[in-house]
Amino acid sequence: MEYRQLGKSNVSVSAVTFGAWAIGGWMWGGSEHKDAIKAIQTSIDEGVTSIDTAPIYGQGYSEELVGEALQGVNRDKVQVLTKFGMRWDLASPHGELAMKSKDNQGNAIDVYKYAGRDSVIKECEDSLRRLRTDYIDLYQIHWHDSTTPIEETYEAVLRLQEQGKILEAGVCNYNVSQMKRAHAVIPLASNQVPYSMVEKGIEHEVVPYAIRENIGILAYSPLQRGILTGKIRPGHVFAEGDNRGSTRSYQPENVRRINDFLAKIKPLAESKNATLGQLVIRWTIERPGISAALVGARNADQALQNARAVQVRLSSEEIDFINKHLQALLLVS
Repeated sequence: MEYRQLGKSNVSVSAVTFGAWAIGGWMWGGSEHKDAIKAIQTSIDEGVTSIDTAPIYGQGYSEELVGEALQGVNRDKVQVLTKFGMRWDLASPHGELAMKSKDNQGNAIDVYKYAGRDSVIKECEDSLRRLRTDYIDLYQIHWHDSTTPIEETYEAVLRLQEQGKILEAGVCNYNVSQMKRAHAVIPLASNQVPYSMVEKGIEHEVVPYAIRENIGILAYSPLQRGILTGKIRPGHVFAEGDNRGSTRSYQPENVRRINDFLAKIKPLAESKNATLGQLVIRWTIERPGISAALVGARNADQALQNARAVQVRLSSEEIDFINKHLQALLLVS
């Protein structure tokens, strides 16, 4: 495994980081408890020391799974990354309504983007309890809350750091102007943003700013929720509760185009005894400014394959070969 320092912070993460959204079940059509625990433990055995989760993933379930899986593991040898600012459990509406959804039991929930001072403090305490830990290595706002000043939010995060409840502060899904405001209150270790072969918008402004300011970039959904593994074919039927079919990359014409692209780079993967997914992960962590790729796994086999992506080596010529075919890939809206 490779390990990379997040900016100027004291936290280093594994280049392949375990993304714990899928094991929470929410928006993924459910989750199998034993498989989820084994996926985390297998990742750790393979050198994946960093686990990224969030309260909203299964409405606390993902964090509980992470906490359970880490029992008996040397806490100083792993990095727990979690988030705040997506509330489904408010007694009364606060902040900005993000979505109407359903929990894993099918109950209707309203999810609010809210990061007021007291809410941030409460969420941290709740996460520490679910994660069964005394501190969080990286604490990140999940989405920008337009109703709360960024300064108020990150002053609360600074207090948590001073109390030793978190080690470093990060953001997720922030643009450059938002990053600047948070960074002025507390040094940011990272920004966690969507990034994949078919979603490269951060390359225009966010990545150059992060490189300039020495802030890490955690790339989430590098496999575009699975389609870049080559295992999603036209006509694929998703389980109930799995919302991938409604997203842009999973529209029938785009599924076809992405699979045509993957067919062109598959021989390169095969020449390295690697899967397409492993090739895509390796390409991702080779990109300028990218500190780590957050990759989800729902069972031990997926976790093993993800972790071993770091063993793939790509020459500059091979990266150019991939990029040449990638430039010709155009998705429809």
